[in-house]
Amino acid sequence: MSVTSSSIQSHADTGSPIGVPGLTALVVLVAGTLGLGSAYGPAHGALFLIGGALGISLYHAAFGFTSAWRVFIAEGRGRGLRVQMILLALTVVLFFPFLASGTLFGNEVRGLVSPAGTGVLVGAFMFGIGMQLGGGCASGTLFTAGGGNARMLVTLFFFIVGSVLATIHFDWWASLPSLPPATLVSLGPVAGIAVSLAIFAVIAALTVAVEKKRHGTLEQPPASPRHGIARYLRGPWPLVAGAVALALLNFATLSLAGRPWGITSAFALWGAKGAQLIGIDPTAWAYWQTPANAKALGESVFADVTSVMDFGIVAGAMLAAALAGKFAPSLDIPLRSILAAVVGGLLLGYGARIAYGCNIGAYFSGISSGSLHGYLWAVAAFAGNILGVRLRPWFFMERSAVRRIDG
Repeated sequence: MSVTSSSIQSHADTGSPIGVPGLTALVVLVAGTLGLGSAYGPAHGALFLIGGALGISLYHAAFGFTSAWRVFIAEGRGRGLRVQMILLALTVVLFFPFLASGTLFGNEVRGLVSPAGTGVLVGAFMFGIGMQLGGGCASGTLFTAGGGNARMLVTLFFFIVGSVLATIHFDWWASLPSLPPATLVSLGPVAGIAVSLAIFAVIAALTVAVEKKRHGTLEQPPASPRHGIARYLRGPWPLVAGAVALALLNFATLSLAGRPWGITSAFALWGAKGAQLIGIDPTAWAYWQTPANAKALGESVFADVTSVMDFGIVAGAMLAAALAGKFAPSLDIPLRSILAAVVGGLLLGYGARIAYGCNIGAYFSGISSGSLHGYLWAVAAFAGNILGVRLRPWFFMERSAVRRIDG
């Protein structure tokens, strides 16, 4: 994304290196942290700020789950996947001892562990297709939208629509055959970590073998135009630095929220509240009759931890884009690309809900919790990505789109 004359002018008008968008994002982050902390408690405000830090980290590291999987599928380059294994390894080492004990810094904590069954298989496969058509995953949709990608707003809207549609049928999907919730943490923290690290090592070794067979050598990280403090303030970050930041911030989320980072349950909540505004009553659906979901639906979205963190991600990515000098939204979007965003968004939203999570809640945080459903999600979503990559040329009228930076 290039910097337009209007974005350059906005920087000049304010006399600020980050311009109006950056100043706005900074004010939102500061005011939001203080306001939410005052209204709902210090931990709530801190989680909004952690969301902002996640948005900055995702944007500056261009940490793309979608693009990493696409590059491996289409080109056989596995650097992005190997960094994902580093991300999972770091988080497992941080999480398992505390999940096994059930407490962290004196607070009760639990992992994101769900049943592994039909809904996960079908939903993750749908989500995988949606990743490639929508141009991002759950985290990718938020941080690229916050960074000024107007097309991702279309994906996000239909992501929300798909999420609330899935809540209509959620009880049916949940009734289908599945295994009970299971986690590697039950093996004990040491054994669970050892098994997890072995799985990640095998996957990383597989990507190395595929890449060397196809290209002869491993891809090296691109040179950065910035160095030192400037690189970490304005980007781009090394991919590994992004992984370390995401692991530490997820650990901070666990300590403050009592459970790991998630994203898409908030989308279903926003969609249900939107349905109420147009006269549809979602309380008739079983999903919204559980105590936790009924409580969330009856309260402000600002009382919902996941929503607050999602808002923080958008604000943080907006600040990061301004710092990088890349906040320059454009509405010049080809019709087929919009169609892909619509279809992809619906698949992302519906798939995430019936699969008990997305690339964050099921893949990243699920596997970091040792959940069997997280591993099943990863396999099914990767299969969906393979189909999604094959469908992309029709929507985007391009022979290869693997180098595009997105979620």
